[in-house]
Amino acid sequence: MSDFVIDPPAVPSVPVEGQAGRFPVRRIYCVGRNYWAHRAEMGGHDRDPPFFFGKPADAIRSEGADIPYPQATHNFHHEIELVVALGKGGKDVTVDRALDLIFGYAVGVDLTRRDLQAAYRDKGQPWEAAKGFDASAPISAIRPWTGAPPQGRIWLSVNGETKQDATVADMIWATAEIISEASKLWTLAPGDLIYTGTPDGVGPLVTGDKVEGGVDGVGQLSFKIV
Repeated sequence: MSDFVIDPPAVPSVPVEGQAGRFPVRRIYCVGRNYWAHRAEMGGHDRDPPFFFGKPADAIRSEGADIPYPQATHNFHHEIELVVALGKGGKDVTVDRALDLIFGYAVGVDLTRRDLQAAYRDKGQPWEAAKGFDASAPISAIRPWTGAPPQGRIWLSVNGETKQDATVADMIWATAEIISEASKLWTLAPGDLIYTGTPDGVGPLVTGDKVEGGVDGVGQLSFKIV
């Protein structure tokens, strides 16, 4: 006999490289404007503390899944990102302990309704509808990881043409710093994902586009806009 008045939703999850088990997703945190060139591209120039926003866990789409062009937008953008998957949690975590929380890394894309984002920003309103819509968080399989975080090339192409091309080492706030700062705002927990920000070159997508992206040493992902 169920304790729920309706059937509970399925737990969103992500494949794990080399393992049959999947990584259950609890929350998705995202960092805005975390590469110098992208910060300048979006109108900023200083090293502010990391700016966080969220996406719902069920915005996840696994590698290769088609992504529907979202409703209520005419300016739909890609943002390639390194994703941190947490296997441990905590609050007020110090920078020197932050990497101990990591289970692994993945490649993700923060899909954005840019026209809505601009309209909300101009009115001082929250970005939730611009960032946290259905299927807005494509992600590759998670690669289990120990040791120093990835620092290599991060890139994205649309229909074979490179649009974003940088290195993870270009991040303003490093991986350990991001985790530490997030833990001052929330109690982090196993199953959390952190999208760590995108380099410059963000741009529009239209129906029919084939998107591919990757992070050296972590993996690749691809999807089609339908």
